[in-house]
Amino acid sequence: MLMRELPILAMLVVAARADGQAATALDARSAQAIVAGCVAQATPKMQSHAIAVVDNGGHLIAALRMDGNGSGIFDFALAKAEAAAAWGFSTAQMVESVKGTPGFANAPHVVAVAGGFPVYSADGKARIGAVGVSGEAPEDDAACAEAGVRAAGLKTGHS
Repeated sequence: MLMRELPILAMLVVAARADGQAATALDARSAQAIVAGCVAQATPKMQSHAIAVVDNGGHLIAALRMDGNGSGIFDFALAKAEAAAAWGFSTAQMVESVKGTPGFANAPHVVAVAGGFPVYSADGKARIGAVGVSGEAPEDDAACAEAGVRAAGLKTGHS
């Protein structure tokens, strides 16, 4: 079932920059590592997610729609990633912002469902992109996204 995604995990290794400096942009290798980390977290739980990783402009870098998810689930994951990239904070925080800020729910790129996070460099100083996950309960989507970011050696918030 989900076992065919596991070989991807063996092939993906996150390499540190040779000069020891933190990345200032999200590259394809790190984006793929985020996807693989989410798959590694979801597979033993028999969960199936759609995962989208974008740069700061909301442009897709890496993605996977795990078995069992329709295209609408992927579209939702991408919307979560784009929202986190546009606003610079998690979609779970958008839930709270919608409650406390009149009109915010109607602002562009607002998704008030957990599962989207900005992605920061390993040192937590530079925002380099975002990830969005959908397909399971919002708390499971969020846990998968965070696991993916950790697996890539990156952070979901400032240090």
